Amino acid sequence: MSTSVRTRRTSSRRGGGRSRRRASSRSRTRGRSQRGRRALVIGGTLLVAALGGFLLVNSDRFQRTLEEVTLPLRHEDIIRQQAAEKGVPADLIAAVIYAESRFRDQTSHAGARGLMQITPSTAKLIEKLSGGQTFKFEDLSDPDINIRYGTFYLRYLIRKYGDNEIAALAAYNAGETNATAWGGSNLRLDDIPFPETRGYVENVLDKRDEYARHYRHELGLD
Repeated sequence: MSTSVRTRRTSSRRGGGRSRRRASSRSRTRGRSQRGRRALVIGGTLLVAALGGFLLVNSDRFQRTLEEVTLPLRHEDIIRQQAAEKGVPADLIAAVIYAESRFRDQTSHAGARGLMQITPSTAKLIEKLSGGQTFKFEDLSDPDINIRYGTFYLRYLIRKYGDNEIAALAAYNAGETNATAWGGSNLRLDDIPFPETRGYVENVLDKRDEYARHYRHELGLD
């Protein structure tokens, strides 16, 4: 046998050995990868199960936290007190506060201030109607005074428009002059020509239903 033939056979055996080692190495790598994927799947499943169990056990707490973010309620004691004193439904007061400020003290570009977004001119009207004479603009940042003023104004509007809450809410948003021109005590939702005001009234009425469902006890509706 010639030297070249032996060399080729030896080289072939060496090449075959390397191929088998590479194949074995790839097989081990695939095995480790598959085991890793299985571990991730199992770990993920256990994590989801644990999270589900935690949420189930703490469902009431989770629901309350979610409501505080999506449907906040603050100063419910003041709202209940003003609702009883002025005869305005507590869920309606809460819904107006939500629509106006999301229960955050703030001042608008138009100068409306506080939780119920009362303008200085509206506050002066409230002072005149109620017989008060001590109004200061800074007072509107106080939740107690702001809700007191806002509830008084809501009652005034509801009475003015013959218990038509749609007209009262339209006036709260767009002014009495507009609400009167659109139909006054006979105003219906479809009669409101301003899309912004119509959307405002719809939003308040929707949120009123939500507050009545989710916060019956807190708002004294039981």
